[in-house]
Amino acid sequence: MNWKLSKVKFFLITTRFINDSLTFFFGKRVIHFYIIICLLVGCEYADENDFTHIGITAHRGNSLEYPENTIPAFQSAISLGVDWMELDIHKTKDGQIVVIHDYDTGNLGNRNLKVAEVTYDELKAVDMAYEFRIRNKLTFKECPPASVPLLSDIIKLVMQQNGTRLSIQPKTNCGKEAMDIIKALNAEAWVGFNDDSVLKMKEVKEKVKSIPVFWDRPGDTNIDEDLKTAQIEGFESIVIYHFGITKEKVDKIHEAGLEVGAHTVNEPARIKVLLGLGVDRFYTDDPHRLMQLLGRK
Repeated sequence: MNWKLSKVKFFLITTRFINDSLTFFFGKRVIHFYIIICLLVGCEYADENDFTHIGITAHRGNSLEYPENTIPAFQSAISLGVDWMELDIHKTKDGQIVVIHDYDTGNLGNRNLKVAEVTYDELKAVDMAYEFRIRNKLTFKECPPASVPLLSDIIKLVMQQNGTRLSIQPKTNCGKEAMDIIKALNAEAWVGFNDDSVLKMKEVKEKVKSIPVFWDRPGDTNIDEDLKTAQIEGFESIVIYHFGITKEKVDKIHEAGLEVGAHTVNEPARIKVLLGLGVDRFYTDDPHRLMQLLGRK
């Protein structure tokens, strides 16, 4: 797992050893010492979100090597060991919350359907691997057809492991429905939200305060005004278009106790520059290369 959990285990083992030794000399009543320590340590770590301030976010899954926002792209990102995956959501005509970036399937699929005007059964019949397959000159065997997944399916996929979390971006006013799905699955600890809309992100915080918000900002943003808003609303991170990131902005965000993110950056040279500026979080289409660059793969 991570260093903090290892430290806790070490502490409890050490405490148990001390307790057993004391019990040998002074009797069974010393067992209360161990129980109290366990409770104190458990309380100390129960509220910590170890996944907020960690840095590689796979933009729409591993979208360089697989069709974006599809189950294979998310499975690949998880297998790489990324910290977060970012996805986009819309609502279908029959009220299903689905994972897709655009308002229609025309750019990526073999048919053009508007998400809000069709049922999920109609939508999932579209092959969302079509454009990726053609662009990369792949066969059907190399790149099988892929459908638009449900948000609930991706959340369940993430909940099967314990290393990668999910950042959700509502492209329409479907944040409330997404939150209902998250609560029904007891998935609050597995997700975060990102968007440039203060109202959408404020809605997340009002429903579940513990869910982290990564507030998207343009490169020319007024960082002083952004920090005022972020602190009032309780957002954890400000994510800036990477060409607009400067040392001054990074320092101001850190001084305010928030995390700095960069979107969307794929070039190693640029990533190295941003690391030098102190950026904490990277949204990337190429998580494989970023993991290698950071010595994590």
